[in-house]
Amino acid sequence: MKIIVPMAGRGSRLRPHTLTIPKPLIPIAGKPIVHRLVEDIAGVIHQKIEEIAFIIHESFGKQVEKDLIAIAEKLGSKGTIYYQNEALGTAHAIMCAKESMSGPIVVAYADTLFRADFTLDTSADSVIWVKQVEDPSAFGVVQLNENNVIVDFVEKPKDFVSDLAIIGIYYFKSGETLRAELQYLLDNNVVKGGEYQLTDALENMKQKGLKFVPGKVDEWMDCGNKDVTVDTNSRMLRFLHNDGSNLVSDTVCIDNSTIIPPCFIGEDVVLINSTVGPYVSLGNATHVINTKIKHSLVQTHAHIKDASLDNAMIGNHAKFDGNFKSVSIGDYSVLE
Repeated sequence: MKIIVPMAGRGSRLRPHTLTIPKPLIPIAGKPIVHRLVEDIAGVIHQKIEEIAFIIHESFGKQVEKDLIAIAEKLGSKGTIYYQNEALGTAHAIMCAKESMSGPIVVAYADTLFRADFTLDTSADSVIWVKQVEDPSAFGVVQLNENNVIVDFVEKPKDFVSDLAIIGIYYFKSGETLRAELQYLLDNNVVKGGEYQLTDALENMKQKGLKFVPGKVDEWMDCGNKDVTVDTNSRMLRFLHNDGSNLVSDTVCIDNSTIIPPCFIGEDVVLINSTVGPYVSLGNATHVINTKIKHSLVQTHAHIKDASLDNAMIGNHAKFDGNFKSVSIGDYSVLE
């Protein structure tokens, strides 16, 4: 089994945080989004992951590439880097990794997380992960027949046709078959809005008689902007806490402070005269002084004092001192 992970650009909706770090590498509950994603996929498919192919923009830099390779190696997989330097659509992005598209593959977009408890139907030609949603008009959805087989894909339906939204994770029994369909789109310039779309390839495959079935997830967590990313961090902390995970480092220094779980507290964090939690992640070497903080996501080496924070997202090496209530500041920012 191989996993193909299109990572696209840095993500404009999550600026300023993504000016210095690509969105898929932002930590959620102490671990990068993309790391959690591939771990969760491995847990669902119950197969050895031979290779994880990451599709990035070349501007991400060599350190990001090394970090991604390390994520793959931690899962016992080979890590491969491919580049998409032009935003030409989902189908084009996946085809940038065409050399890795052989045998069974999973394609997973790296700005989403999920929780699921189902067995992958490897007899199907493809499995499309979906989540039941209240407002399907904002998503691409699938329609099922009485045998639980996908019979149609509908993009942002104005009238109700289904409430099963496509979350951006797909299994294909044959990477070669998908590659051939994507190549057809490129060769024949099949574009919508100036981009090559994966859904066009899926429709062509369905028309040829390939069997598509849904993989339904229990939880779907987006990391599109600051508010939903902070909420995703809170939800992931709750899941990990309920799973019995140890989320507080042994090296945390606590001086007249209280931690209200669930919280992730990284290595060498210092807490002085503060109350932290619930639902807070503090990255390594962060210092929190005379502060109350809840429902917030703080990255590494940040310094926060004299603050009362809720729904905050603070980047690496940032300094925050004041009475602001809800903030979003990126790496190396200073508020005094």
